[in-house]
Amino acid sequence: MLELYGTQLSSRLFLGTAQYPSPAVMADAVRAAGVDLVTVSLRRETAGGRTGGRFWELINELGVRVLPNTAGCHSVKEAVTTAHMARELFGTDWIKLEVIGHHDTLQPDVFGLVEAARILANDGFKVFPYTTEDLTVGERLLEAGCQVLMPWCAPIGSARGPVNPDALSAYRAHFPDIPLVVDAGLGRPSHAAAVMELGFDAVLLNTAVARAGDPVAMGSAFAEAVKAGRRGFLAGPLAPRDMAVPSTPVIGKAVFE
Repeated sequence: MLELYGTQLSSRLFLGTAQYPSPAVMADAVRAAGVDLVTVSLRRETAGGRTGGRFWELINELGVRVLPNTAGCHSVKEAVTTAHMARELFGTDWIKLEVIGHHDTLQPDVFGLVEAARILANDGFKVFPYTTEDLTVGERLLEAGCQVLMPWCAPIGSARGPVNPDALSAYRAHFPDIPLVVDAGLGRPSHAAAVMELGFDAVLLNTAVARAGDPVAMGSAFAEAVKAGRRGFLAGPLAPRDMAVPSTPVIGKAVFE
């Protein structure tokens, strides 16, 4: 079981709910993935009109925990205001905090992120910050009151997978007792397995499932990959080596002159 802010979750895969062909496909993908938690954008919910109403009904029917996010916010004020609105609308003090700093890469504004995290934590929010793999920023977020860190492995929606696995490994080693969720940039189930094998506690993704040819099948595939990666990490994988190591014994082998 994974524990976040005192709540236990059985699945280590979290899904976003945007960009699916239809709300019904989204619901089927969430069921196929067996997730306990989905992220929901306040902008998606309030801008959906009648479709948004049906979307919210489906979320309730799924019986999953909702993690509202501040997607699309580019300033501290905007992110904090959106978080307060989300708490009123969704009835939860959990918030995925995004403060975007770069329009092309959607890289977080780490300075604004830390400031917004501190404000929200002081207001009673349980903050899930979307951040980079920078160790110093991670430390500042913890000092601000976050109990979970969510580093990216590649830009949002890029499907590139872990572009800097060494940095992710260092992040895991630097924060051994903090729940870490890889967020953004995953494109294939093998990417999810790879970061889980590094020891991360969970992965959060959206586009890779929502925009797949078959979102339902892809949701199931990611669920299996996350489980496999977690089992591999717990089994103690071999560390990479520079030289070959024979797998058969060399002592006592036959020698031919």
